[in-house]
Amino acid sequence: MLKVEGVEKSFGEFMAVNGADLTVGKGELVAVIGPNGAGKTTLFNLITGQLKPDRGRIVFRGEEIASIPPYEICKRGIARSFQIVNIFPRLTVFGNVQVAVISQQRKSNTLFHPAQGMAVEETNRILESLGLIDKAWNTAGSLSHGDQRILEIAIALGNDPKLLVLDEPTAGMSPEETSATMGLIKGLAQERGLTILFCEHDMDVVFRIARSIMVMHQGRTLIQGKPQQVRENEEVMRAYLGEE
Repeated sequence: MLKVEGVEKSFGEFMAVNGADLTVGKGELVAVIGPNGAGKTTLFNLITGQLKPDRGRIVFRGEEIASIPPYEICKRGIARSFQIVNIFPRLTVFGNVQVAVISQQRKSNTLFHPAQGMAVEETNRILESLGLIDKAWNTAGSLSHGDQRILEIAIALGNDPKLLVLDEPTAGMSPEETSATMGLIKGLAQERGLTILFCEHDMDVVFRIARSIMVMHQGRTLIQGKPQQVRENEEVMRAYLGEE
């Protein structure tokens, strides 16, 4: 579904991504891990169009997307959550997700079709699947931090993605919340047949749920493989796991 080949991105003299390679197969849960500053978020920004690579290829479902703007990449089926919560705090929980669903369906508000009545069924379905239906009419800004993170995933699902990219979806959560949220994400992947690419710092969670793990260090890919292959790789242990 996604193939990243030899991607590089520099900011002045600083090389943030320096030869990253990544493969994501359809239906897979793939994790990207690495020390702080390894280039993980920059890589996600390149995949989703927030940044353009200096070199290399990014191919999604057979199409080169490195030169396509973010909104076009979203239309092609890649949805994204961010390290910092990115929601509409004054809208209701329902309204946040409804906006995404309406946008994906390319509907607009008109005199005869007010937005309030659009996409109600699909919005409720998404909220139900993520355990937010009881908070549908709360303002998003009043939610706990953990629920705001889950709401951001719900917004991403409103775009009906083929590939869901999650940048530290459990940032700021307790270990218990992290485990529950990642279990929820795994369940979504199975129920919806989603392909998910995620970055997560909790190694227990990563090695428990990821089918494939890519390790970054100093902007480059050290290895991508099955969890056991990564766990036993000496270069990974020296560069990352051994530091914990």
